[in-house]
Amino acid sequence: MYDYIKGILAGKSNTSKGAYVTVEAFGIGYLLEVTSRDFNELADGEIKIYIVLLHREDKMSLCGFLHKEDRDIFNILTSVSGVGSKMALTLLDEFDSSELIGFVIDGNYKEITRAKGVGPKLAQKIILELKDKLMNYQTKEPIKITSITPAKIDDRAVEDAQMVLVSLGYERKEIQDAISKAVAILNDKASAEEILKEALKILSA
Repeated sequence: MYDYIKGILAGKSNTSKGAYVTVEAFGIGYLLEVTSRDFNELADGEIKIYIVLLHREDKMSLCGFLHKEDRDIFNILTSVSGVGSKMALTLLDEFDSSELIGFVIDGNYKEITRAKGVGPKLAQKIILELKDKLMNYQTKEPIKITSITPAKIDDRAVEDAQMVLVSLGYERKEIQDAISKAVAILNDKASAEEILKEALKILSA
């Protein structure tokens, strides 16, 4: 329903219940729950914030994210049974998107338990369900990265990074350009996580 709001930062509030900001756009103040990471990064003036509308039985609320990839990972996280919006925000507070995706790709559930309230069983469940959603996204045809030679970087790492970006909703041309630029920067031992992290930086610039 909504993609983003562009307006003036009108207020900030960090309480035991969460971090919130108010963004005023066209005379309307939108109250958004955000991660502590984004809360600390937000400064006075005009901002653009990607949003998710949460619709529960008893209320409706908005979550906001400074970066599109965080919003997209939030949506995928909350599709995992047992992971609500608070838990998804906690995970995105503890880890940046590419780091969290890297743990999922590697099956490293122990690192995910660093997040408050995430035990080993939930961490393994997150990995199981997220890996399926991120890595099994089918496209009609493979995305060719023409500027990469086979000797430059492991094909599997490139393919894994591509699949995650596709599942996050990026367009074919965006992915091709971002990964081509990323691998040009990285060394030939780069992992899927490193390629993804660099590509996301390029996409969010």
